[in-house]
This record gives sequence, C-alpha cells and structure tokens, in this order.
Amino acid sequence: MVILDGTVVNVALPSIQRDLGFSPSGLAWVVNIYLVPFGGLLLLSGRLGDLVGRKRVFVAGLALFTVASFLCGVAQDPAVLLASRFVQGVGGAVTSAGTLGMVVTLFPEPKERAKAIGVYSFVQSAGGSLGLLAGGVLTQAISWHWIFFVNVPIGIAAALAAVRVLAPERGAGLGRGTDAVGALLVTSALMLGVYTIVGTAGHGWTSPHTLGLGAAALALLAAFVVRQARAAHPLLPLRVFRSRDVTGAMGIQALMVAGMFSFQFLCVLYLQKVLGFDETHTGLGLFPVSLAIGALSLGLAPGLIARFGPRTVLLPGLALITAGLAALSRVPADGSYAVDVLPALLPLGIGFGLGMPSLATLAMSGATPQDSGIASGMFNTMQQIGSAFGLAALSTLAASHTHTLLGDGASTAEALTSGYRLAFRIGAGLVALALVLAATLLRGAASPRPVSARPAPATADEPQPRQPAR
Repeated sequence: MVILDGTVVNVALPSIQRDLGFSPSGLAWVVNIYLVPFGGLLLLSGRLGDLVGRKRVFVAGLALFTVASFLCGVAQDPAVLLASRFVQGVGGAVTSAGTLGMVVTLFPEPKERAKAIGVYSFVQSAGGSLGLLAGGVLTQAISWHWIFFVNVPIGIAAALAAVRVLAPERGAGLGRGTDAVGALLVTSALMLGVYTIVGTAGHGWTSPHTLGLGAAALALLAAFVVRQARAAHPLLPLRVFRSRDVTGAMGIQALMVAGMFSFQFLCVLYLQKVLGFDETHTGLGLFPVSLAIGALSLGLAPGLIARFGPRTVLLPGLALITAGLAALSRVPADGSYAVDVLPALLPLGIGFGLGMPSLATLAMSGATPQDSGIASGMFNTMQQIGSAFGLAALSTLAASHTHTLLGDGASTAEALTSGYRLAFRIGAGLVALALVLAATLLRGAASPRPVSARPAPATADEPQPRQPAR
C-alpha cells in the first residue's frame, strides 16, 4: 500500500489538475511532497523501531498513513491535498522503515529468511508497477479521489492484523540510542537532499538553488557522521558499515533503483505520448513487469539465494536489467508495443525479481536483532535516494534533449522518443556500473548469515521481549 501510493498518483495527475486547478509547476508537488518526508524520515523511523519496538512504530505509522489517505481523498483544494500528502509521506516512512528488520528477526534461518525476503521484495517491487494499473482503473472507473480512499480499509485491516499477529516487543529503550542532535542532523540532511533532487526539474542541476541546497545537505550529512562517531549512544552505530557486503549492497541498490524506477515513469510517457495509450492500457502494458517480478521473487529467487548465495544470484539479475534498459533505448517513434516494448519488459522484470531479494539479503546480512531496524531504514533510504535522483536526472535530461530537437524542427513524436531513448541509455549505464561494483566489491558468500532470533540477555533497564510464535 505504501509503495503503491508513490506511483498510483502519476496517472491521475491530469484529473487532479482539472478538478483542483493546480498550476503545471504545482502539480509536480503532488508527487514530490510525498517523497520528501518519506525519504527523509526512513532512517530515524528505523532506529526508533529498534529503541521503542518495531511493532509499535509500525502500527503508529499505519494509523497515520490511513488517516492522511482519507484526508487526501476528501481534499477539495490544492493546499489541503498537499498538506495531506506530506503527512502521508511521514506515515509511509514510519510504517515501512522497520519492516525488513521485522522479517529478518522473525525468520532467523537462512532458507526461511530467503523466502520471506522474496515475498517482501515482491510486494515492494510490484507495488510500484501495480500502482500505475490501479491508478488508471480507479481514476477512469470512479474518480481520482478513490486512489486515496482505497487505502483506508486496507490500512485498518493491516493495523488490526499487526496488533493480533505480531508479538509485542519493548525495544532497547530510548536511553540506549537517543541522539536528538543526530536525529535532527540526519533528518534535515535527507529531507533537504530529496527536496533538492526533486526540485531540479524546475531549477536545473547547475543553478545556485540546487548547488547551494545540495552543499547544505552534504554538510549536514557530514556533521551527522562526525556526531555518530563521537556520541555515547549514536542514532546510527557506525559498526553497521563494517561489512563490505552491507555497504556495497546499499550503493549498488541506489544505482539499480535509479535506472529501474525511472524506467517506469519514462515508459509511461512513451506509451501515452508516443503510442497513444490511455491510463488503463498503460497500466496493463507494464503489468508483465509485475508478473515477472512476482514469479521470480516468490518462486525461483529464494531457492537460488539459499543454495548459491545472494551475490551469485544478483549478478545475472543486474545483467538482465541492463539488457532490458538497453533494448528500450532503441524504441522508435512509430513503434509497436508487442515488438519494441514487451521484449524489453520481460528481462527487466526477471532481473529485478532476482536482484531485489539478493540485495535485501546482502544489506541485512550484518544486522543484529538490536540493529535490524536501522539497517532496514538504511536500505529503504538508499532506495528512495536512488529513485529520486534517477527520476530527476533522467527525466530532466530527456526533457532537455527533446526541447533541443523540437527547436531544430523535429516532429513531436520523434523528439519525445529520442529524449526517452537517451534516458534509457543512461539508466542502462547506471545499472551496468552497479553490475561492475557487484562483481568486484561484494564477497562471494555461499549463503546468508543466520541472525539469531534469541535476543541478548535482558538487563535491569532492558526487559526481554516475548518470543514470537513460529
């Protein structure tokens, strides 16, 4: 539900603009204002789950997200919708930050954990693609309001299930990791960084606005690292980065997501503006990606990871994504979906279905039960940074190239297609770089390292949580 909400709005934007009177520049913030708090609060939310209990944080985030979704659905003017979308982003970050940490803790054995991470990766990855289909169907069949209303019953059911199913846990306690200064620094740095990236479409990459805010975000992030090295109880213990597999997986994921998630946005534009697809047919056209991700994440990938190790499975996954993006970089202005688009979508879906569970396994391989929330928050943060950077950079380059060709007298279809082809080529290059890093940086572990489900002995100020039923 949370991941889907990042894309479900895209195909409904024209309807929202007509009904609420958004300006063209203001309309982009219906999407961006959700991404800024979502990307900025993941790290803090993940650490709070470690300290006060991941179940508590998860349920609180679900409640906030559900209420904000209802407010988005009843919005009748731009200000109310934007404010509600911001709160939605906060709830989404709080909800999703620790979910991977809960998976790792609940499934300590490598084979079981590989299956669970496969399900997690499928739900997370397919949510982005399914959002396009759901947004088109709901907007055309009812109205754009229902892309938000549909979250309300789902959110209530998920919260009730979480209260009933998940075992309570006390966490380590705020005194064992409370760092208010560190929390302020990292949240400010990440929110400012995401804001800077998504704002490049209006200001450009070399403008004083972008360079100044980008430098400020980097300075805040550097101050946060210094603070964590010196704090008695750091928000982000730097020991999390001692594993080369963990740090490598974080960087590789950002590159992979930058290429892969931007493809969804650009492919939607190609299908609609060049091939003339409507919202529903656009969603159906991208549905094979979700099917391929599901087939691999839920079926083949967990068994392969448990048998051969995540690095061995990751490499062909990245190679397939690179091949799919390279194939899209050859689409013509008078192209056909069956001939030019579908053959590229299949390797993209298969590659992502292999790559995402592998990266999640690697990223969590060094996490202890006490640090699984912050590791999960880091993993999701890198995904958001990668997707925001990739979307902003590639869409800006595509638009600039298209504008140049239109000035030279090219037809609209040819200019648009040439811009999309350039972006797909750059996306393929980013994923190819991720493939090189994976082949040279990651270790060849045979299987993911077990994480003990048994917590450390309780101390006087740290009650031992009850073990979850298996």
